[in-house]
Amino acid sequence: MRWALGVEYDGTQYCGWQAQPALRSVEGDLTLAISLVADHEVELVCGGRTDSGVHASGQVVHFDTTSRRSMHAWTMGANANLGPHVSVAWARPVADHFHARYSALRRHYRYTIFNRRARSALAAARSAWIGVPLDIETMQAAARPLIGEHDFSAFRAAECQSNSPVRRLDSIVVTRHEHFVHVDVTANAFLHHMVRNIAGLLISVGRGERSVTHVADILASRDRRRNAATAPAEGLCLVAIDYPLAFRLPGRSGIIGHP
Repeated sequence: MRWALGVEYDGTQYCGWQAQPALRSVEGDLTLAISLVADHEVELVCGGRTDSGVHASGQVVHFDTTSRRSMHAWTMGANANLGPHVSVAWARPVADHFHARYSALRRHYRYTIFNRRARSALAAARSAWIGVPLDIETMQAAARPLIGEHDFSAFRAAECQSNSPVRRLDSIVVTRHEHFVHVDVTANAFLHHMVRNIAGLLISVGRGERSVTHVADILASRDRRRNAATAPAEGLCLVAIDYPLAFRLPGRSGIIGHP
């Protein structure tokens, strides 16, 4: 039987989702926890691999098992074997053709900026601190040329292993909630560091360091060297992954660290 899980994690203490030798990963901790419940070793497949320090409130994984357990048993059993920084929010049996990665329709990320002159002790692990005021209207205007299907070579990391730099970006919404500025980005899929590079460029626009029209120029250039610095990992959170309704998976949890 194939099962899907909704997973939340604080990525601060992890090397990222993917298991790596001698490093602590979300995949490693979660695989061990699920394997203990299943009473055999399982292999997890995730819907969106996150980098070191990146968080998730809506990660989705799947695994196959011969063990018979209830939804409650998978959820609570896994959580009993996990530390405080990872939690299974739900478990659902799914069709054999469900695939956490390839069945996904869209992925939603939120980049959070703490925008106050003085830094925050409480928000430091889950937001990037920018001490000068950001103009969110200008940031929103600058983001518009990125909407649609484009070659995002100027927004991919040098170590990105994707065969194609073309992605379809469905929306970018920049909002402010008191001292927090959120950049919500939705796309069919993302390149390595793509959201953090978008956030880094929009931050430079919001600070007045680059013009609104500069974003379109960088996109057209396909040159990563012309882009701004990559925004810090701690501000990024995988909020949700959308799947076809036929799979009957729960919606997003709504827990994303800040209002």
